[in-house]
Formats: sequence, structure tokens, C-alpha cells
Amino acid sequence: MNKPEIEGISRIISGLDNPEFGPAVDTFLRTVAPFDMTCVFVFHPLSPPLLMYDGYSSSVSRNALSSYLKGGYLLDPFYVACTTEIPDGLRRVSEIAPDEFFSSDFAASDQVHPCISDESGTLIEEIGYIVTLADGWRATYSLMRNRTAERFSEREFEALSDLAPLVGTLVRRHADLTSIIPAPTRVGEIDSVLEKAFADVLTPAQFRVVNLILRGHSNQSVAEELHITEGTAKLHRHNAYQRLGITSQSDLFRMFIDFLEKN
Repeated sequence: MNKPEIEGISRIISGLDNPEFGPAVDTFLRTVAPFDMTCVFVFHPLSPPLLMYDGYSSSVSRNALSSYLKGGYLLDPFYVACTTEIPDGLRRVSEIAPDEFFSSDFAASDQVHPCISDESGTLIEEIGYIVTLADGWRATYSLMRNRTAERFSEREFEALSDLAPLVGTLVRRHADLTSIIPAPTRVGEIDSVLEKAFADVLTPAQFRVVNLILRGHSNQSVAEELHITEGTAKLHRHNAYQRLGITSQSDLFRMFIDFLEKN
């Protein structure tokens, strides 16, 4: 390990219980590969997310961040990954996202996706360290490049992936020292924002389909997830759109954003 690396780790250790933690980790990781923005969200299936570290640029919309925290996170592949059994480690969004995620409205929305509201526009790529914490909480330390950059190369990804055990240990220690995670007794089961937005109008089967459509699943992927035929998935989708008085996935996403803005 060379002198700059030793100094970088020393700064991280010094910042473990204070706001300098995130910037120190960013500086260290940039010695391996460059990136434009970062953030650390902490997720739990029965609680709204917590923002452990805001490494977004100053041009990111606070309204978009607010909408994300209100419920937009439910459409985030990293939230889904953290609330399922995907193992810890570095992941590309393309590895964990549904088949049509990158053509979904959420993936390109500057109203609910904070990093898309950056003045540089849409991301070229996002990768993230998934880290298991205590009491069912998991964190994602995301590294993002905007459209002015290139995707993380395989070499860069592998080098960053080698640091996953270190990043995981540091994130867990920072979480412990800052007590960001509420005591288990304070984690109350919350009504799903999606249920509040749509469930009163839709049948349970239609709601399950709409839930997956919003996250970026195709009809075929919906069918595979729900163990139904693709024709049945299409039928539920059609009937759900009729009940909601809409005709497209964009209309569905617009309804969801309108709900977030009103609540």
C-alpha cells in the first residue's frame, strides 16, 4: 500500500463518526476510478429510507430528492436489491434492474430520481456497494457517472469490487458510531406508498402487475415474476389502465408522481 492510500484510509478512519466520512471515502475510491456523484441510502422493508451521505452535486434538485424519499425509492433497483436476498458486494444497476428499467420513466425522471435532476442530465451508469447492517437494514453506497462520461470499464469495476469488504466494514462502523439506524422498536410497518396510490382502485392482481410495471418490468417479465402467462399479464395491465383512466406506462408514472407531490 502506497503513502497516498495510507493517508486516504487514515482520513476515512478519522471521519467515521462525523460528516467527513463520505467525502473521505469518495476521495479514496477516486484513486481507483473516477465518478461524478455519490450517495449512501439505508433501506429497510418496513421503513422509509435514510440518507446517510449526500454526495450529490449542488445542482441536484432538492424536490427530486424529497419525492424519492417520499416513495420514489420503491422503484429503485437498489432498494429492491436491499430488501431481497441479493448478496452484499458491488453491483451494476444493469445487473439487478428489471428488463425494461432503462426505458422506464423512473430511470429518466428529473422529478423523482435525484441524480437525473443534475444539470449534466441523465446518468450513463450507476454502480453501488450493497452492505448489510443491523436489524434488517441494508445500505447502498452508489457511485454515479453522468452522460458526459463513459461506463465503468470491467477493469475499473473489478478494482472497485475488490474493495467491497473494506467499504462494507467502514459503512457498518460509521452507521454504528453515528446511530443513524433507529432502534428496532422504532421501525414501524408502513403502508406502501404504491398501495395508497393505486390499491383502492385496482384488484389485488391488477395492483401486483402495476407495481412491477412501474419498476420497469415488461409483460414477459411480469408474467415470470408472478408465475402467470404473458397473456394474463397483458389482460391485467389493460384492465388496470382502464380502471385508472390512462392509456400508457407514462400516464401511470405521472399519476404516481402527482400522488407523491400531493402527499
